[in-house]
Amino acid sequence: MNNLLEMKHVAVNFAAYGGTVQAVRDISFSIEEGQTVALVGESGCGKSITAKTIMGLVKKPGKVMEGSQIIFEGTDIAKYSSKEWKKFRGKECSMIFQDALVSLNPTMKIGKQIMESLDNHAVTTSKEEKKKKVIDMLKLTGIADAEKCLEKYPHELSGGMRQRIMIAIALISHPKLLIADEPTTSLDVTIQAQILAEMKALQKKLKMAILLITHDLGIVADVADKIIVMYAGKIVEEGTVREIFYHPVHPYTKALLNSVPRLDRDGKEMLCTIEGNIPDMTNPPKGCAFCERCPRAMNICAQYMPEEKTVSSSHRASCWMMDERAAKGGVAHA
Repeated sequence: MNNLLEMKHVAVNFAAYGGTVQAVRDISFSIEEGQTVALVGESGCGKSITAKTIMGLVKKPGKVMEGSQIIFEGTDIAKYSSKEWKKFRGKECSMIFQDALVSLNPTMKIGKQIMESLDNHAVTTSKEEKKKKVIDMLKLTGIADAEKCLEKYPHELSGGMRQRIMIAIALISHPKLLIADEPTTSLDVTIQAQILAEMKALQKKLKMAILLITHDLGIVADVADKIIVMYAGKIVEEGTVREIFYHPVHPYTKALLNSVPRLDRDGKEMLCTIEGNIPDMTNPPKGCAFCERCPRAMNICAQYMPEEKTVSSSHRASCWMMDERAAKGGVAHA
């Protein structure tokens, strides 16, 4: 398959009173056409900033650093002008934001908010045709009484319904890439499953790629083709769902997996947690950022950034435990 999106050496900094926050630090990854990629990690690791960078939504005091390349269908969109970004957003790439109630305009009816997306991209159809497109899209997202829904305000809908409205707004122009930033936050597990199943069905129908951003590895197992694990602004591991779940390499990936509640565990067993906090990104560690929280850290981890190692053609990770010298020194591989 061809790559729809390629991120090459992307870095994003934010100017703050206490110094420069290095939110995203030299990350590279790709998304193929029709592929679902999950970007996972703790809050503050740089997931949402990565998504906003793809959408051209990083504003001052944020800055996408020189040398960053965002290749979409062969074009470096990092060099886009404001006018080009406006044409790109919604048409080529759309985004579902975290909180639907905050993202929707509380003073506008649902129908008008969805139609705005069509108007923004100069869809030259009559009002009746636009209304039919909106109703059809609402039905696709699982809203039964779509026509009545057009006349409602966001506060009149449940959390699951509002999330479906956000999906409809994002997909009304049939984008090639959908970025879903924590699309099931604050929803109960039943509605979570429904929303994810509907997104997967819509992906197949519309033949689009999905970048799913989440801190919860538990929800990506049945949805994603590839998982990218981020920590402190860097990618620490990347692989297929099977590789990440059954053969994780990086200690942080293992810690994330262990912290997911499991039904097959003894009910009296304590839930695993990751001790400590993420480092201060105004002064990130010169070595591995996970070093201070890692139970298997060595002296070299604090001094030097680990090189990226290839585990297989689809699996890569950055950890000193993978270095052959670690094995020679009597330290087992991660």
